[in-house]
Amino acid sequence: MFVKKGGDVLSARMIVSIAMAISVLPFAPFVAPPSGALWGALALSIVVHWGYQFAMIKALHRGDLSLVFPVMRGLAPLLSALLALITLRENPGLWGWIGLLLATCSIIGFALPERQADGTGLPKREALIWAGLTALGIAAYSVVDANGVRMADNPMTFVVWLFLFDWIGITAAMIWSRRGQIWSGVKPQLVSGSLGGLLGTISYGAALWAMSLADVAYVTAIRETSVVFAAIMGALFLKESFGKRRIGAATVLSIGLLMLQIGA
Repeated sequence: MFVKKGGDVLSARMIVSIAMAISVLPFAPFVAPPSGALWGALALSIVVHWGYQFAMIKALHRGDLSLVFPVMRGLAPLLSALLALITLRENPGLWGWIGLLLATCSIIGFALPERQADGTGLPKREALIWAGLTALGIAAYSVVDANGVRMADNPMTFVVWLFLFDWIGITAAMIWSRRGQIWSGVKPQLVSGSLGGLLGTISYGAALWAMSLADVAYVTAIRETSVVFAAIMGALFLKESFGKRRIGAATVLSIGLLMLQIGA
């Protein structure tokens, strides 16, 4: 939301990444430097994160947030489980797979906007393709990061060093593509982007810590329930409509997560 809100998605994403790096900087003296093997895991993770960011920026430039967000976040748990099965040998079992399918469908159904009465808001094929690639990127970095955080003696070592380096690629892309216009793109988004970076550090840092203790599929599915909590907060504090469809989707999501827990 913070990335899309400002209009210039690239500059907003750069601010978020830099803010995440700054937010972990005070912790750097208190974590050990990465070992040789962990450096390799960090390098792979950073490259995968750059690929995800590229796909996300393309998706947000080509489609509305209400269109691409449900796809990129809804498909992520199922794709993460498939990649984790292949690379980490994590198998949630029959009940877990059924739960993941239910969670995926419910998240997409929950987050999709209502169709306009005049028929507008039809999906854009290119936006959906990039949203699907973004979901694949989320799955890829979730699996790669889970492997990295499990390799570290202390999970915070991986978290801190990942965030310290993750901003470089997106910042280089910003400097290259916005030559002479960097400040004009950054200035309107400094506050919201910095806040988004701080919240991103807390949320994804907690997710990485959880991945050192639990399977990727379970953590990713729980993480994507944020769309439900966002809608609940909107209904409570902004008086936005929740609707029968969302009540039903939230119920199915709860059932899916319960089945995933049974299969764990």
